[in-house]
Amino acid sequence: MRIRSLLGGLDRRVFTAVARAHWPGGEALPWLSRAADNSLLWAGMAAGFALSGRRGLRRAATRGLLAVSLASPLVNLAGKQAFGRARPSPVDLPLARLLAMPSSASFPSGHSASAAAFATAVALEAPRRIAVPVAMVAAAVCFSRVYTGVHYPGDVLAGAGIGVATGLLTRRLWPEAAEAGRARAVTTAPLADVDHDGRGLVATMGGADGETADLLADELPEARLVSGPLGEHAAQAGVIAVTGGDAAVRAGAAQAVRYGRPLLVIPSGTGGDHFARTLGIETPLEAVDAYRSGDAVSVDVAEVAGEVFVNHAVLGLHPGLAARREARQHRIGRLPALLWALAEVLAGDAAPMDLTVDGTPYRAWLLFVGNCRYDSRDPFPVRRQRLEDGVLDVRLLLAARRLPRLRALTSVIGGRLGLSRHYRRWTADTLALGPLPGGHRLELDGETFITHSPVVFTKRPRSLQVLREG
Repeated sequence: MRIRSLLGGLDRRVFTAVARAHWPGGEALPWLSRAADNSLLWAGMAAGFALSGRRGLRRAATRGLLAVSLASPLVNLAGKQAFGRARPSPVDLPLARLLAMPSSASFPSGHSASAAAFATAVALEAPRRIAVPVAMVAAAVCFSRVYTGVHYPGDVLAGAGIGVATGLLTRRLWPEAAEAGRARAVTTAPLADVDHDGRGLVATMGGADGETADLLADELPEARLVSGPLGEHAAQAGVIAVTGGDAAVRAGAAQAVRYGRPLLVIPSGTGGDHFARTLGIETPLEAVDAYRSGDAVSVDVAEVAGEVFVNHAVLGLHPGLAARREARQHRIGRLPALLWALAEVLAGDAAPMDLTVDGTPYRAWLLFVGNCRYDSRDPFPVRRQRLEDGVLDVRLLLAARRLPRLRALTSVIGGRLGLSRHYRRWTADTLALGPLPGGHRLELDGETFITHSPVVFTKRPRSLQVLREG
């Protein structure tokens, strides 16, 4: 009880100090406090984010409203009923500050809980240039509740603490961007002196449609847009940009690593933009924003037979299988689409291959080598949490001696559960393949090579600098 009495006394003294002090710009705080009534301020911000058309801001809007919907009833229906603290006396406050005194209990502050919940949730999704101003507005709303005389400072601190907790709780209810697509990477120093008109940027336009080309010409008029391969232009670039799918990104990444230049990935929207989506870039306009922000991260690349790749290398079934799966998975789900596509491919003229992996011979349907660890257990993963973990993700789908095609189907399901002896998965920093009799088709990020000779897969950790908004 003594501690409670001491805290209560401190609370009242701080409240009185705020009431008696002159605060420059404080005349806007009563208006701001009223704007946050019933969370209308946060709903308005969320609407603006949603209408922006940018994936990160749309996610920030959704997460912010989810956090507010958790914090508000927790404070107003549970917290206030449990504590029942009386509101402070407004006798020491100037009349210009006063708001109509709410009839509910004072502890904890519902406005502060909603403000902190929204700001915390937005910070989980939005870039710093958005999250910081939102946090400042939220802090101003919290202070306004003391400034206008409707809460003690302790009420505000308790409400804000609940808000932060519920904002963080949304990660358990809805995955963060890193879990839903945007992978983590090591942040590097921002690019200095980025020219917002694109001076110093060289972009290969081989994968760009007319709309993307027009957007880049309008937004980055000083950029050099190259219709063919980068060639000697790469050495002269301050930033190398590539438009198109993953095959184009792979070629651009090779040039960026060779010349030590940052890479800007501009998605094509054709469905082959896995690396762009892993970075969290889904539209050409988001790529332009990433360039102008100057924010950069360092990521790994993998290498085999003198060729780099940013996503994965595959021997075996994958190329035709991936296209069939992607055509159906938005309608029936990823696993059913994968099994359907696999059944179609196996029903054709597909045959197992003989290969030697790190000195051990195998008869297999597929070898998958990922640049960094992928999430799912199955032989055909698509999502990564990190882009700089220094490892290769190796997956091998073996061919059984009896009923090999049927066993391949069941091994995909069993592999997801860790129950199939015909499916192997491990990580390594190097991987050696022995001679491939008759040659095999090696697919690197959607581009195909025929290889006969022994090859070694290696990693080049954090060797590629890529632009994306922080």
